[in-house]
Amino acid sequence: MGEQLTALLKPVADWFAQFGMPEPIVHWGHPIMMGIVVLVMGSTATYMGWKIRTGSPGEDSATTRKLHKKLALWMTTFIGLGYTGGVLSLVMQNHPVLESPHFWTGTLAIGLLGVNGAISMSKFGGGKASLRTTHAYIGSVAMVFLLVHAFLGVKLGLSI
Repeated sequence: MGEQLTALLKPVADWFAQFGMPEPIVHWGHPIMMGIVVLVMGSTATYMGWKIRTGSPGEDSATTRKLHKKLALWMTTFIGLGYTGGVLSLVMQNHPVLESPHFWTGTLAIGLLGVNGAISMSKFGGGKASLRTTHAYIGSVAMVFLLVHAFLGVKLGLSI
């Protein structure tokens, strides 16, 4: 299946390769950009989410909720785009796509973020406290997976 995926993505990767990107950009561009997204946007969204969840004093919850929602949506969008770029980077470097734990942790993290977004878009099932709690913990677990994903990505990057 990995070979079929690579064959499917090879024309797209070749199109990007024609621009003559320097090897360090192809090799390390994805981890640097995604590191920024996860560390800056992810940690801020997580922090804001837990501030909302715990009802910390002095928080303007309406403003914090609005910012949390926007930031989490943009973070998830950038991670989805980065996922695509990371897979294409592997194809450009002739590395098997599905053989890396980094690929699988990224796939799982995107799945968790998607489920979390769906819970939020359902307005927590009409405001159910249990779905708000589920949302908080799924988001936190997704962040943990993204940190593990980053560690595995550095390991992968050093091995290619």
